[in-house]
Formats: sequence, structure tokens, C-alpha cells
Amino acid sequence: MQKEQPLVQSRLQVETDLNALTEVLQWFEQLTLPLLPYELWWQCQVALTEGFTNAVRHAHKDLPQNTPIEIQVKVFASYLEMRIWDYGERFDLEAKLQSKLSLLNQKDFDPLENEGGRGLIFMQQFTDELCYIRMSDRRNCLLMRRKILR
Repeated sequence: MQKEQPLVQSRLQVETDLNALTEVLQWFEQLTLPLLPYELWWQCQVALTEGFTNAVRHAHKDLPQNTPIEIQVKVFASYLEMRIWDYGERFDLEAKLQSKLSLLNQKDFDPLENEGGRGLIFMQQFTDELCYIRMSDRRNCLLMRRKILR
């Protein structure tokens, strides 16, 4: 992606609580809905929801509820960028995605019996770039980018 100035950008910090998802989604809607085609907005909202709930359920599962999760959204003319920072253990996103995709390709796979991990698939399908990076401050950053086609 090119270096351009964002049209809008904002950060939000919430506690490790699934109930904070309502606040996260309201914030995301107010920030982005006026700027994006509806279908693209909806897909990015799903990716953000999955990223946030994974941070709560997995990355922070053994951490206190007051452990912060920070979210940043930037909307550029040609793409949207979402970042979610957590304090969980290192996680190999690529390996996990590969294992989920190989499960989906098995002919006896029953998605109703294997609900976990579908969020990662949604995040991958609804973004153009998806990565999970360990930062020098011992946090992890889930980075999701999506091109805006008008």
C-alpha cells in the first residue's frame, strides 16, 4: 500500500471483555460507514469483530479483565487499515490458517462440530492483507488491510 494521508483515523482502548464489542462496533460504524461502500464496510466489520473476540477469548484468556485491547482504524482514499493490539502469547497465524484450511478441505469435515477458527477464515477472506506481528513492547498486533474499490 502506498504512503498516503488517512482521511480519518481513530484509536479506541477497551478492557478484555466481550461486552465491549458493542462499544467497538459503534465506534467503527461512526468512523467508517459514511466513507465506505456498504458491503465493504460490513465485511470489515466482520473482520474487526472476529479479531477483537479472538483477542478476548484466546490472546487474553488467562489475563485480567482490565488488560487493555487497543484498536486503531485508518481510512485512506484507496484502502482501510485496522490494527488490534493484545498482550497474549506469540501466535503463528499462518500455521493456524493453514490447519483450518486443510480441515475445511476434508470431505468428512462437519463445520457445525468444528466452530472454532472460522473467524480466522472470515478475516482472511474479507481482507487483502492479514498478519499478526510480535512487537518490541511485548504486545502483538493483528494488522488487517482492505482495498477500497469504488
